Amino acid sequence: MRRREFITFLGGAAWPFAARAQQAAKLPTIGFLGPTTPSSQSQHIAAFVQRLRELGWIEGRDVAIDVRWAEGRDERYAQIANEFVRLKVDVILTHNTLPVLAAKQATSVIPIVFASAGDPVGTGIVASLRRPGGNITGLSSQSGDTAGKRLEFLREIVPNLRRLAIIGNVGNPFSALEIGEVQVAARTIGLDFIVFEIRRAEDVVPAFEALKGRAEALYLAGDSLVFANRIRINILAAGARLPTMCLNREYVEAGGLLSYGASFTDLFRRAAGYVDKILRGAKPADLPVEQPTKFDLLINLTTAKAIGLDVSPTLLARADEVIE
Repeated sequence: MRRREFITFLGGAAWPFAARAQQAAKLPTIGFLGPTTPSSQSQHIAAFVQRLRELGWIEGRDVAIDVRWAEGRDERYAQIANEFVRLKVDVILTHNTLPVLAAKQATSVIPIVFASAGDPVGTGIVASLRRPGGNITGLSSQSGDTAGKRLEFLREIVPNLRRLAIIGNVGNPFSALEIGEVQVAARTIGLDFIVFEIRRAEDVVPAFEALKGRAEALYLAGDSLVFANRIRINILAAGARLPTMCLNREYVEAGGLLSYGASFTDLFRRAAGYVDKILRGAKPADLPVEQPTKFDLLINLTTAKAIGLDVSPTLLARADEVIE
């Protein structure tokens, strides 16, 4: 992809409205509802755009892409989704449970593709993986299903772990499900745990004040609110010398200790295949929801050293990426 094309895509939300509307009138339009920010999703979007090109859709020539960012603010999801409905885009692309649900609420007509959703059946996004029904389909990230695996990795790096803190946005249906999965996994391996609920950015600091001395490690449930505050959370965790586990690599790149989960870059690449089929006439209801095939384990060795943890050579060898 040429640099100019990529920058044009990332900056889509900043295009002059008249120019964007003119392109949309001539070309099939994909409306991308980005839950976070351009800087945090550049790898994902690059994979999506590159795969679209491989499938014959070049942005600006064969397809228009209207990009809008919610910047981690829940109230923006519905606003952006409704904007896309008014603009009559041909496909809405988004990811994460709350933005997907907002798009589903906004329209039952415009096709919706989700690049990732932790538990699309459990959160009511689709009726079933095989037969999603309605106007929506995409890819499950199986984030809740892998909660137990994350605790295994966390115990491997903290062998004497006994007390676990869990932080999550309980206003997010998926986060609530994931927290439940973590609790089940913790009981299975004999861990004590305590849950700290957050619903807004202002709840983060009080949560850390409340968990002082009550945990030896921290599990972060997946959510755009937690994601948007990942730097602050990682700084607070480091100050408390708490090892952290999460599902997205971006947490680790921002100073977290461990992440394990589906490769979002791979999921976005595969999401382009859904968009391609829909733009060529396929109905979302006829396209089964697919599951991840690639999972990544990331370790931030710099963070481990800063909080006084030794990472075994065996675990380092198993990591897909080590940040030093």
